[in-house]
Amino acid sequence: MSELSVKHLLGIKYLNKKDIQLIFETADHFKEVINRSIKKVPSLRDITIANIFFENSTRTKLSFELAEKRLSADVLNFSASQSSVKKGETLIDTVNNILSMKVDMVVMRHPNPGAGIFLSKHVNASIVNAGDGAHEHPTQALLDSYSIREKLHDVAGKNVVIVGDILHSRVALSNIFALKLQGANVKVCGPKTLLPKHIESLGVEVETDLRKALNWCDVANMLRIQNERLDINYFPTTREYTQQFGVNKALLDSLDKEIVIMHPGPINRGVEITSDVADSKQSIILNQVENGVAIRMAVIYLLASKIK
Repeated sequence: MSELSVKHLLGIKYLNKKDIQLIFETADHFKEVINRSIKKVPSLRDITIANIFFENSTRTKLSFELAEKRLSADVLNFSASQSSVKKGETLIDTVNNILSMKVDMVVMRHPNPGAGIFLSKHVNASIVNAGDGAHEHPTQALLDSYSIREKLHDVAGKNVVIVGDILHSRVALSNIFALKLQGANVKVCGPKTLLPKHIESLGVEVETDLRKALNWCDVANMLRIQNERLDINYFPTTREYTQQFGVNKALLDSLDKEIVIMHPGPINRGVEITSDVADSKQSIILNQVENGVAIRMAVIYLLASKIK
C-alpha cells in the first residue's frame, strides 16, 4: 500500500503532490462507506484519538469526531476552557497527561501558530493540526480541493479566487499551498488592509476588484471576516465591506459564466454572501461539509497506518 511521506499532518506545506493524491483516493473509498446504510468500518479499532481544542470550534470538531467514530477509533474529547490549562498547566504537560492514558493520535486546534509543530517535537504521538492561529488549517484546504475536484473533475489548471479576510485566515494560506501544489491558478481579493504584505511571494495574484476576480475565476472561495482576530478596524463599516466584496445573486447572474461558490463556514449571511447565493445550485458549501468527514477519515486512517 502507498503511504504518506509524513508522520503528522501539521500543514499543507509539508505535503507533496503524491500525498494529496493518496489522501483523495482514500477519501473516495470512505465517501462510499459513509453513504452506505452501515456507515462504520472497523479499520481503527485499536487506535485511541484525543481531540484537544484550545479554541472554539463546532464544524471541525464534529467532523473529526464523526470521522474517528466511523473508523471505530476510541475517542477522547478535551476542551481547554474546562481544563487545568486554566490553572496554568503547560501545553506539553497537558498533552503528556493525555498521552499517558495510551493515546495514539492527537487532533489539536490552538490559537498559537506553530503549536502543532512544537508539540510534534516533544510528544510521542501522531499530531493532526486542526488549525493553529492564523497559520494553517490543512484538512480544510484538502476538503476544499477535494470538493473542487469532485465538481470540476480536476484542480490543475482551474482558476480559483479566495475572497475576504486573507490576512487572518489559516484557511486561505493552506488553500494557497494546496491549490498551487496541484497546479491551479490562484488570485486573492479583498480590501488592501486585509491582504498580507508579501502575498505575491506565494505565487498568487492580487485583485482588488471583485467583479474582475469573479469574471476570471472558475471557483470563488468566500471567507468570512474574522471578527475575533480583528484588533483594529481594517475597513470603515461592514456595510461598506459588503458593497465592495460581498457576493449576491444579482452579481452572480450578471457574470459572463457560471462559477462555483465555496465557503469554509461559518457563514456570515448577508456579509460575504447572501442567503440566495449560499443556498443556490452554484454553491457547494454542503458538499464541502460532507467531504470534510471523508477527507478527515482518510487523513486519520493513513496516519494511523504509520503508528508502530
